Amino acid sequence: MPIITFLIIGTAAGYLATRLMKINTDIPTTIALGIFGALIGGFILRFLISIMGLMAGFVGAVLGAMALIWVWQNWGRR
Repeated sequence: MPIITFLIIGTAAGYLATRLMKINTDIPTTIALGIFGALIGGFILRFLISIMGLMAGFVGAVLGAMALIWVWQNWGRR
């Protein structure tokens, strides 16, 4: 069950991050950005999860996905 929750949060975070960063990606890329962004955000913002709960996890996932999009835009597509 936690993996399904992780996938849902990661997918939502990827969608939100791509909209905030104003990029158009296909669905698999959006999902991958969200999931990997959630991993990055989870490592960076782990202490917030213990303080604020699930909402902090979502914020961390969005921030992680946005960071990954920034890296992808600057170094990934050449």
